[in-house]
Amino acid sequence: MDADAGISFSVSETIGAVDRAAWDSLAPPGANPFMSWGFLTALEASGCVGTGTGWAGQHVLARDPGGALIGALPLFRKAHSYGEYVFDHAWADALHRAGGRYYPKLQAAAPFSPVTGPRLLTKDPAIARGLIATAIGLAKQSRSSSVHVSFCTQAEQKLLVACGLMARAGVQFHWDNDGYRDFSAFLSALSAGKRKTIRRERERALEGGVTIRTLEGGNIDEAAWDHFFACYMDTGSRKWGQPYLNRRFFSILSDLMGERLVLFEAHSGGRPIAAALNIRGDDTLYGRYWGRLEDAPFLHFELCYYQAIDYAIGHQMKRVEAGAQGEHKLLRGYGPVSTYSAHWIAHPGLSRAVGDFLAQERPAIAEEIELLEQHTPFKKLEPET
Repeated sequence: MDADAGISFSVSETIGAVDRAAWDSLAPPGANPFMSWGFLTALEASGCVGTGTGWAGQHVLARDPGGALIGALPLFRKAHSYGEYVFDHAWADALHRAGGRYYPKLQAAAPFSPVTGPRLLTKDPAIARGLIATAIGLAKQSRSSSVHVSFCTQAEQKLLVACGLMARAGVQFHWDNDGYRDFSAFLSALSAGKRKTIRRERERALEGGVTIRTLEGGNIDEAAWDHFFACYMDTGSRKWGQPYLNRRFFSILSDLMGERLVLFEAHSGGRPIAAALNIRGDDTLYGRYWGRLEDAPFLHFELCYYQAIDYAIGHQMKRVEAGAQGEHKLLRGYGPVSTYSAHWIAHPGLSRAVGDFLAQERPAIAEEIELLEQHTPFKKLEPET
């Protein structure tokens, strides 16, 4: 597809076919690790996305007249709705009941990663509009039911709405660093009861001689990955039956972007019993995967939330994003934030129905966030008199 000024748009089935430096100039790993060449290529090279997975690459690329990459949209043809965290199963069911076909659909996303970040990888709004227009044209050409852009930025959502997509909101819980000196300083910002609860939870997590160690970069060896993967498989199998990621993915990820990996391990009796993997951006620590081989009270909170806060404070990071859902995070200092997605649906009737639903859902989400903010554990300011 050709655009004005000689800009061309094309589709690539793999990120690996794109020059790494060119891709990462659009999605710097420090600012946007889940859109980086390393993360997406690790998914492809390990077989977690691609043939037979229901995630077929249809990545939209924009190039200038000289062939230089100036824009990209990581896009997948989906045969299902798993691994997205913006749920549209009811939409699929409605279209199927009406005699239509919802799959395949096109999904612009970081697979298996409910993390907000740019999806239209360009600084030029005109190129961004060209990327989404190409995606919609591809949907029509391939008879895909819809185009979805998940966990985009708020600014991107506004642009996507201007391009004819429908806006959707969601809720996550993030921790913000208010310049805390250390973990104790963070606790001092909480109400007395909440401080006591968190101290007790941390003490209970370490009962019986449990110790925590932090591994980063090259210190995460294959033995550590073996243990972590056993933990990951335990949690994944209990939660959704079949975990999305395989063992090979973590080794490849370690090779391609190991400097951005932070692993918290819990040990008891000289052996590892639980682990939580994080990916580090320039100013944000992203909590991703957790698991345990033995039950221990409050160990999940310690590894996934408190260790992450401790690490972020120690490295002067602005925030911790601890993944999707989980109102239990609220009482541990993680506040509610809005997430954004945008949706285009080809079927006129379903598009109208979804539009009506979203028009009711958005204010409900805003009201939910406002209510949740009233129940954070931080000290309440006294009203002025």
